[in-house]
Amino acid sequence: MTRMTGLALAGALCVAFGAPALADEEKAAKVCAEAEERYVELFGKPSAEEEGVTVVTMYKYHFCPVEITVPVGTTVRWVNVDKRTSHSVILNDTGEPESDRAFPEEHIEFTFLDANPIEILCGPHWETQDMIGMVTVTE
Repeated sequence: MTRMTGLALAGALCVAFGAPALADEEKAAKVCAEAEERYVELFGKPSAEEEGVTVVTMYKYHFCPVEITVPVGTTVRWVNVDKRTSHSVILNDTGEPESDRAFPEEHIEFTFLDANPIEILCGPHWETQDMIGMVTVTE
């Protein structure tokens, strides 16, 4: 049996677990860039230019961006920019019911009135595709 020092073990763990995490981050960044391109293609302007709402796209089993921070009173609009898949939004642990499904080019909106971090789940895809996001609502 080989004995590893704390530093060697930490390095081994970084190699073992750090590379997949980095690959996942790179994949998510690529998917989100594609989602934004699709948004512009569908709606004729970048999602950041929408007035009165913060846009999160839903694409290839990802929320883009996966995490956002917004002030109380903000309306978040989740827009499905997929070509064939429907998505829903669950505001986990809030008591709110799951949204209706948003089919391609449709959206779901919710206005946040309380300061809290809220985990966001896609009803049909959070367990099988790990489609999970986070909205942090601040004062």
